[in-house]
Amino acid sequence: MKSRDELHQELRQTILSLPDVTERQNAGIHEDAFFVGRTMFMHIHGHGHCDIRLPKSDQARILAEGKARPHRWAPEAGYVTLIVDDEADLQPAMDLIRMSHHYFADKQSVLRTEHQ
Repeated sequence: MKSRDELHQELRQTILSLPDVTERQNAGIHEDAFFVGRTMFMHIHGHGHCDIRLPKSDQARILAEGKARPHRWAPEAGYVTLIVDDEADLQPAMDLIRMSHHYFADKQSVLRTEHQ
């Protein structure tokens, strides 16, 4: 069984392996904030408390399916919360993180194309 620190590091490394992702540690109130382009698509508070930003339609579906909890402070921005407590939580978290990354990476691509 992995420690919380090992889980946190595996989660961070998997997020950083996504295309065009950068990390800013201690970005505002977020210990680990992850960006695609200039958009923060998710952040981690402490070890395993993941706040993931989704398009509104995906946010509503994910919450209805019980795959995440509503974000306490910014649900209107599309955020949901998922806690990674053990290894079984890594894959469901990464599924939502990849969904978020894909959406915001595509938006960045559209913005680059429109401004060229």
